[in-house]
Amino acid sequence: MIDWLFETYLESADPLAKGKPEASPRMNVSSPFSAIYRACSSSVATFARDVGIGMLEVSHNTLALVGLSVVCGVVLFSAAHPDLRDGAEQRALGWLLARQEARMAGESVPEPAIPDAVARVTAADPTTLSKQQASVANWIARRYRVAIEPVSRLVQEAWESGRRSGLDPTLILAVMAIESSFNPFAQSSVGAQGLMQVMTRVHDDKYEPYGGVRAAFDPVTNLRVGVQVLKECIARAGSLEAGLKFYVGAANLTDDGGYVVKVLAEQSHLKRVAEGKWVSVSATSPSPSAVSPTLKTGSLTAPGAPDASPEAAGTNHLAWVAPAR
Repeated sequence: MIDWLFETYLESADPLAKGKPEASPRMNVSSPFSAIYRACSSSVATFARDVGIGMLEVSHNTLALVGLSVVCGVVLFSAAHPDLRDGAEQRALGWLLARQEARMAGESVPEPAIPDAVARVTAADPTTLSKQQASVANWIARRYRVAIEPVSRLVQEAWESGRRSGLDPTLILAVMAIESSFNPFAQSSVGAQGLMQVMTRVHDDKYEPYGGVRAAFDPVTNLRVGVQVLKECIARAGSLEAGLKFYVGAANLTDDGGYVVKVLAEQSHLKRVAEGKWVSVSATSPSPSAVSPTLKTGSLTAPGAPDASPEAAGTNHLAWVAPAR
C-alpha cells in the first residue's frame, strides 16, 4: 500500500515525464491527497463488507446450531418422559379431529344418486313423434305452458290408447285439458285425481293392475284408467255428448256447467292442429247459453251401476266449483 501511494505521488509530481502538459500548481498539490482519500475509502468499504458478511455467516451458523440443540433437547426430554409425550400426542390428535369435524359440519352432505331416475320420468323426445303428433304436442305445450317433453309422451299415449279403445286421441287430450290443464297432481274437492280427474275411490279396481290407487298420480296410468272410464261412459250413455255428461257426473242433472261444450270445442281445436291448420294458442271455447261456467259435478256412482233417479240426484252427486279455465 505504501509503495503504491509513493508511485502515485511521483506520477502526479512529474507530469512531463509521460508527455503530458504541465498542470497548475493547485492541481499538483491536491491530486496526491485525492488518490489517498479514494484508496482509504475503498479499503474501509471492503473491510466493512467483509466484516458484515463474516458476522452474517457466524450468526446464521450460530442460529442453526441453537435450533438443532433445541430440537435435540426436546427429543431427549420426550424420550425421558413418555407420559408427557403421550399427553401431547393426545392433545394434538384431539385438535386435528375437532378441526375435521368442524369442516365436515360446514360442508353440505350430497344427496344420494338415483341412476334409474330417468327411467321413471314421463317424457319423450319430440323428434320421435309423427308430424301430426308433433304438431299437437307443440300446440298443447304452448297453450298450457307446460314442457313439451312430458306432453310428447302424453300425446304418444293418447294415440296408443285411442287405437286400443277406439276413441279419438284428440278427444282424450281434450278431456285431459279441460279436466286438469295437464297437471298430473290435480285433485278436486270430491277426490277426482290426476290428469283425467278420475274418481279414485270409485274406480280403485281399475288401478289394481298398476299397483294400487296411488298410481293415479302416474300420468300414463291415470290416462289409461281415464280412457277406460270415458269409454264405459260413452257406451253406457249411447252418444259422445251424453257420455261426457256421465264422465263429469252430470248425467242426472239438467246443467253440466258447460263441460260438454268446452271439451268438444277443445277437441275441435286439436283436430284442426292435427290436420296441419293454424289455430291460435289463445283460442277460447264458445260459452253455452244459460249455463254456469264454474259449476262441475262429480259422480260417486261408477259406470255400469243403475242410474239414480232425478229425486236422488242430490244424494248420489256432489257439486264443487272447478277453477275457471
